[in-house]
Amino acid sequence: MLSLIIFFPAFAAMLGFLIDEKSIKVYGVCIAFIEFLLTLFMWFSFSGSIEEFSLINHLSLVGFLNVNYTVGVDGISLFLVILSSFTTFIGLISLNLKGNLKHLVISILFLEMTMMGVFLALDAVLFYIFWELSLLPMLYIIGAWGSGNRIYAAVKFFIYTFFGSVFMLVAILAMAYLHYRTNGFWSFSIVDWQNLKLPLNTQIWLFLAFFIAFAVKTPMFPFHTWLPYAHGQAPTIGSVLLAAVLLKMGTYGFVRFSLPMFPDASVELFNIVAILAIVMVIYTALIAYVQDDMKQVIAYSSISHMGIIVLGIFAMNIEGIGGAIFMMISHGIVSGALFLLVGVIYERRHTKMIAEFGGLANVMPRYALIFCVVMLGSIGLPLTIGFVGEFLSLVGIFKANFIYALLGGIGIIVGAIYMLNLFRKVFYGVCDKEENLKLNDLNLRELVTLVPLCLLVIYLGVSPNIMLKPIDMSVNQMMVKMYNKSLKSETKEFIANSNRIGGGQ
Repeated sequence: MLSLIIFFPAFAAMLGFLIDEKSIKVYGVCIAFIEFLLTLFMWFSFSGSIEEFSLINHLSLVGFLNVNYTVGVDGISLFLVILSSFTTFIGLISLNLKGNLKHLVISILFLEMTMMGVFLALDAVLFYIFWELSLLPMLYIIGAWGSGNRIYAAVKFFIYTFFGSVFMLVAILAMAYLHYRTNGFWSFSIVDWQNLKLPLNTQIWLFLAFFIAFAVKTPMFPFHTWLPYAHGQAPTIGSVLLAAVLLKMGTYGFVRFSLPMFPDASVELFNIVAILAIVMVIYTALIAYVQDDMKQVIAYSSISHMGIIVLGIFAMNIEGIGGAIFMMISHGIVSGALFLLVGVIYERRHTKMIAEFGGLANVMPRYALIFCVVMLGSIGLPLTIGFVGEFLSLVGIFKANFIYALLGGIGIIVGAIYMLNLFRKVFYGVCDKEENLKLNDLNLRELVTLVPLCLLVIYLGVSPNIMLKPIDMSVNQMMVKMYNKSLKSETKEFIANSNRIGGGQ
C-alpha cells in the first residue's frame, strides 16, 4: 500500500513522456486524483492502535550495513501524506500556464513521489534520498517556469537547502556508527535510533547537525532569506507546493528526528531554539506588514506561521506538538489557497502589487468571499482551521514558558493586522482603475480548486478531532519514549512539568 503511494506518481511521470502535449494536463490531474484516493484508502486502513507504526513495508537493501527500504505511517505523518496528495491534485487542476506543460507536469508528479517518501520513510538513508531528490523538480519548476529573476531564486533555493543537507548526511553516518559502537551492528532505522541512548555532548552535536538541515528547510531565522525569492519568482503551482508541503519537511524532521532522538539536547537548547523561533515570528510578521506585493506578504506570513509551529514542537508537550502538527496541515491548506488566490488575480492583471487594486469586492464578489474565508483562517479566527493549531500551540508554549507564549501571541496579533490590512486595501474602497472594472469573477476551474479548500478551512475548524485523535495518540507515544530515554533528571523534569498545567520554567 505505502510503496504504491510512493512510487505510483514516479511511474506515472515516466509514462507521461508518452502522452501528447494536449492531453498531459488531464493525464496529470487523473494521476494526482488516483494518488489522492490511495492516500484516503491508507487513512481508512490506518489502525490507530497502540502500535507505533502501521502498514509497514520492509525490504533489505544493503544487508551488512542494515540499510533497508522500510516505510510506515503513524498519526504524525498520516495527514501530511494526505495533504501532499491533495495539494498536488488541486495544484494540477489550477494549472493555467502557456507553453509546453509536459515537463512541468512530469516534474510535479516526480516531486509528489519525493514528498511521499520523506513522510513515510522509516530508514534514514531512504529519508535522505527522498529529501535530496525533492530539490531537483523544485529547482526545475522555479528555474524554468518562474518569472523575473527566476534563475537566481532557483539557485539560491538549491544552495541553501543542499548546504543544510550536507550536515544531515554527516549526522546520519555518525548515528549509524554510534549504533554500531553501542549494539555491535550497523543500523539506519529511525526506530532503532530513537531507542539509542547517547551522552549529552554527543546529543548536542548531532542535534545541531540535524537542526541546520531542518531549520533551512522550515525556514528558520537566519536561514529564511531564500524563501521570499523562491516564492516571488516561482509559478503559482510552485509556490503552492513549496508553502503547503515542502516547508513541512523541516518541521516534520524536528518531530521525527530531533525530539525523540536527542531529548536531553532538545531541553538543553530549548531557549536558543525558542528565541530564534520568536524572532522568526515577530520579525517576519513586521516585514510582511510593510510589503507592497501580495505574494511577498503571504511568503513572509508563511515564515511567521512556521515560527509558531517550531515553538509548539519544542514546547515538548502533547498540546504543543499536536497543535504544531495540526497547524502544519492548516497552514498547508490556507497558504496554498492564498497563493492560488494571488495567482487568480495575477493571471488577469499580470501584477501582484497591492496599490494596483482596490474595491475588488464590487467587481469580483465570489473571489472576495473566498479570499475573506481563507484570510480569516490564516489569522486564526475561532471556528476556522487556523484557530485550532494556533490555540493548541500557544497552550503548549504557555505550559513550557509563559514569556515565550506571550511573545508568540504578539506575533499572531501582528499577523492578523497585516492580513486584514491587505484585505482592506485590495477589496474595499473605490475601484478607480479601468483595468480592474473589466475583471471577470472566478470561473469554473478556479471555483473547483478554491471551494474545496474554503470548505476545509471551515469544516476542520469546527470538527478538528477527526485529525487530532490519531495525531495525539502518536505524540503521546513519542512523549513517553522521550521521557524514558532522557538521561538527565532536568530533562525528565522539564518534560513532566511541560505536560502539566502551570508551566515548566
